[in-house]
Amino acid sequence: MSSAGQASKVPPRKRAKSTKKDKEDATGEPAPKKPRTASKRKKTDAAKQQVVWPEYFNDVSDALNTVLAFCSSRKHLATTFPVVRSSVEALLKQPLDLSKVAELKALLPDTIKFGYTPRDQLLIHASSSREKSPDFSLSPSSSRLNPSEAEEDHVLILDFLDATRGKKATHTQHTLAPPPSLSPEAVKKLIEKRNERFAAAVDELLQATPPSEDPVLLLQAAAREHIPVNPSATAKTAPDGKRKGKDREVPRWEDRPSIDAIITEIEHEEWYKNQIVERRVFDARQGQIAPLDPPLSDPIQHALKASRGITDLYTHQVSAIGALAKGRDVIVSTSTASGKSVIYQVPILRYLEEDGAATALLIYPTKALAQDQKLALEKLLGACSGLEHVTIATYDGDTPQEARRAIRDTVSVVFTNFDMLHTSILPHEDLWRRFLKNLKIVAVDELHYYSALFGSHVALVMRRFRRVCAAVGNRRIRFVSCSATISKPGEHMRAIFGLDDVEEITEDGAPSGRKDFLIWNPPPMDEVDPSLGRHSSLGEATGLMRALMKRGVRVIMFCKIRKTCELAMKTLRQDLSAEGRMDILNKVMSYRGGYSQEDRRKIERDAFSGHLLGIVATNALELGVDIGVLDAVIMLGFPISIASFRQQAGRAGRRARDALAVLVADSLPIDQHYVAHPDELFEKGVKDLVLDLESKPILEAHLQCAAHEMPLRGEDEVWFGRLTRELCEAKLRRDQEGWYHVHPKYLPFPAKHVSLRGVEEERYVVVDVSRDGREGRGHVVEEVEVSRALFELYEGGVFIHQGLTFVVQEVSHDSKVAKVIRSDVNWITEPRQPAGADALLRNIDAVQTYRIREIRGSDQRAYFGRKFLFVQVLNAAYRNKKILDAVDLDTPPWQRETTGAWIDVPKPVLELMQDRSINVAAAIHSATHAFLNRFAMGADLRTECKVPEKEYKVSESARKRPARLVFYDIPGKGGAVAAKAFDHVSDVLRDAEAAVDSCECEEGCAACEYFPSCKEGNVVSSKLGALLILKSILKIPIDADLISDHYGDPDEAHQTIVEASQVRAVDGVEVEGATP
Repeated sequence: MSSAGQASKVPPRKRAKSTKKDKEDATGEPAPKKPRTASKRKKTDAAKQQVVWPEYFNDVSDALNTVLAFCSSRKHLATTFPVVRSSVEALLKQPLDLSKVAELKALLPDTIKFGYTPRDQLLIHASSSREKSPDFSLSPSSSRLNPSEAEEDHVLILDFLDATRGKKATHTQHTLAPPPSLSPEAVKKLIEKRNERFAAAVDELLQATPPSEDPVLLLQAAAREHIPVNPSATAKTAPDGKRKGKDREVPRWEDRPSIDAIITEIEHEEWYKNQIVERRVFDARQGQIAPLDPPLSDPIQHALKASRGITDLYTHQVSAIGALAKGRDVIVSTSTASGKSVIYQVPILRYLEEDGAATALLIYPTKALAQDQKLALEKLLGACSGLEHVTIATYDGDTPQEARRAIRDTVSVVFTNFDMLHTSILPHEDLWRRFLKNLKIVAVDELHYYSALFGSHVALVMRRFRRVCAAVGNRRIRFVSCSATISKPGEHMRAIFGLDDVEEITEDGAPSGRKDFLIWNPPPMDEVDPSLGRHSSLGEATGLMRALMKRGVRVIMFCKIRKTCELAMKTLRQDLSAEGRMDILNKVMSYRGGYSQEDRRKIERDAFSGHLLGIVATNALELGVDIGVLDAVIMLGFPISIASFRQQAGRAGRRARDALAVLVADSLPIDQHYVAHPDELFEKGVKDLVLDLESKPILEAHLQCAAHEMPLRGEDEVWFGRLTRELCEAKLRRDQEGWYHVHPKYLPFPAKHVSLRGVEEERYVVVDVSRDGREGRGHVVEEVEVSRALFELYEGGVFIHQGLTFVVQEVSHDSKVAKVIRSDVNWITEPRQPAGADALLRNIDAVQTYRIREIRGSDQRAYFGRKFLFVQVLNAAYRNKKILDAVDLDTPPWQRETTGAWIDVPKPVLELMQDRSINVAAAIHSATHAFLNRFAMGADLRTECKVPEKEYKVSESARKRPARLVFYDIPGKGGAVAAKAFDHVSDVLRDAEAAVDSCECEEGCAACEYFPSCKEGNVVSSKLGALLILKSILKIPIDADLISDHYGDPDEAHQTIVEASQVRAVDGVEVEGATP
């Protein structure tokens, strides 16, 4: 993908914006009372000015606008068409036909919602009293559903999609707050605004209509496609006689159209609004094969053909297998779906043919990937004559205790992960002697996954492993690793494994099908009224996914966080059921962390077998899982890094058939940066992978573990490096013979004190008690970490699992059990900020200074010490696009201690920014991000990300934060990464200042001050402010006269930052000199 020469840019097709004109004429309209012409805001030719609009059209528009504006002012009202119809008919004094409303929908397709929705999605906060809709009808019963309508599963909704905001009523204590409502003046303005939008749409239609055509007839013809079809009906027959909805069959995978044809179809869909802003096509590539010398045995050749359809090997496979046969260690870094697993599977079969006692260890970063590869090897062994008896097994956290002994004693091939190697295999190496003595090959898949803090831990685990194997007499092990395309793969493998010589293979001989890459930017809600914003990226992504699945395309959608994954699945569930496409919905599932073992295994089986048509997942499936025959990948939002973008895009097209990858951009700054600069996604190199093998806290922890496995001596620095003797003397216990033993505080099991991924959090158990009642045992839905539970599990909150909604009935913080009831609701709950307070208190405060360091060339200082994290949810909102209710919460805070560093912002630059009305919080936020971007292990640090709702709110904030750049270690992860950043603070600050100052962007970008891991999406941002802060800290002169004052007048009331005060230091702290 990084090779620009292989891709061709395809300009996106543009669509005409006028109403469709190829429909047949409509007839039979009543005679008009008075003319309706174009708006005075636009001028059209004389012929257009004289067009007379039917009387009903004027009256229907005004009546609907009035009634819907009233409903918009009462957030709890569900604007079902029967209710709206009764009120409109009372105003019109005549019946309202669906066709008339459909004409308005045709005229304003993006502004009016007119369609069916599942009845159970109209439940609005059952505990709240609901206001009645306005009813001007003469007959009280005319607004009610008839008996047949009342029994149907779907309800017809009519509403405007523009945002309406109102003042929130004041409330006291812990009571439910009434929803925001519109004042009479606001309702009047809303009606006027919508009338203006209607007049503008009329103008647009008149201008687009040729003199020879009648715009009224054209609109009536176009409206036919906007008449809703009830999905509840058993038979849905289109005017052309074709069946619609659930009776329409999805094409078989073999019969689906080409991706190019599907893109063309989508571009001609009515809902397509030029969302494709960039298209790249990578042409198909022929595979390059080569003979293997010496050739494979007949049984292995037969097994490859029978189980995988492999008759020839690609050049990179031949090179790697040949190097292993010659006793070399190998890394293969080629594109996804290039057959890298064959590289270690074939040597395993060869070793087993030569020696029935041979063993192999295969290490994977995720359980899903291990399960996938286990199935593949089982098929290969089952088809290989003479090796059918060979047993293989996974050995991970899900492996039952009673099965582990048999695995150690009898299994030939073990599939595991580094966590198990660290906590279970190495501490009990005496129980694994048979396996380790006969070990021929160790394969580590997805090596690029291991970098930064986690990779540093893994590198030391691998050194402990090699040391134990050498001690039991096995120095003949061959090491092989596979990776996606990364920079310097050989260097990275040497660092991880501690090897001196590695053969690097990067020449890719595998074939690939044609692949289309699209950047999809959600269109404006209304091109005439930009204030309405853009359509949601989630709605666009799920809509595109539905369109692809209907055409037989098998799709995976990647979401960045678990909540988005569940919301996407919920949206798909709603939309597909509303369309009557249960045949598709039954083949769509979500996959993420937190699911039970049984649920994960079922989803994995369905995915690997190709049974599923669609998968909504987090990055748990980003790595090399062969998910059946996926045709398309949709990335909902930019996935943190360019490397992840390319990795996720590679999940599709794994059968050398044409494939599609789509990035659906969020409105966040970093996403829009890549919308504006798409070349970076395809041509920019990925960052080098970084390890810290001289981190004393990490190294000491693994030396304690190594000493528990076998006592250490000074000579063990051959395994652990030059700091081994120093740390052994200082941190371990030395006996009279010079051997170093584990320190007593780590006993009896040192590995339990050292977490590779961070300290595992306590979890809340979510139990569905829908059928069993409050006192019943219920069914365990999933487990949720404490740090997430406090934001997602509170009484009355909505919890989503597999796109299904549950209402939290009861939460016990003592037993950490949350009881939920299955309930179909159309709202979600989320922490929010009520007026005058912070709903989500998130303080990261420095509480004690341990170290102080000079900053080179400056009189400023950097500080390192103890930090206290305090997070508490105070208020939650019930939301369905609009806030329905707000409720105060009484939840326990989430408190943690960690270490971190900070740099106070000088007072003069604070005053300068306030004088120029530069948002100080945004400046600090961006300056900290710029620092983290230039620090090699910045991904393992966190900062106090600024929340837009607080920093940009209209009213004054009572909560002020100190003016300082803050970064800290992730609680529970350890590794002293913040201390490393503190030690190199001068160099990192200068790199950050140079990067921001030299960047050609205007308002910030991914290259200077957008941080990929920002929890608030980099929305609170100021490139100019960041540059001023960095220069002031480094004492680089600032010419204040050159700073524009176009930001407006100073506004101290809305500043959320105050000058930082000194943090108490421990006794005896001395200022350390700056690094040279």
